[in-house]
Amino acid sequence: MTKALMCSLLFAVALPMAAFADGAALYKTKCAPCHGADGSGQTPVGKSLKVRDLRSAEVQKLSDAEITKVLSAGKGKMPASKLSADDMKAVIGFIRTLK
Repeated sequence: MTKALMCSLLFAVALPMAAFADGAALYKTKCAPCHGADGSGQTPVGKSLKVRDLRSAEVQKLSDAEITKVLSAGKGKMPASKLSADDMKAVIGFIRTLK
């Protein structure tokens, strides 16, 4: 294989992994206090606010655009997020792993 092809393959694997890592870190700081590390919402704050279980079929079936809208505008007692578009994509990617 040529060097260019090897580099392309490396980036194809490394970039999504980096985005996943960023999404996990952002989720941990911005979302986990209410939604919990596992997305269940079974934290003291999550229980008192009756947050959605992010692992549920109801949430997982939402499109990325629908989740982006909720993150951008907020919903119910959840405030609007000030994350960049790239950070939102990373968080959504991480939320998709919660099952």
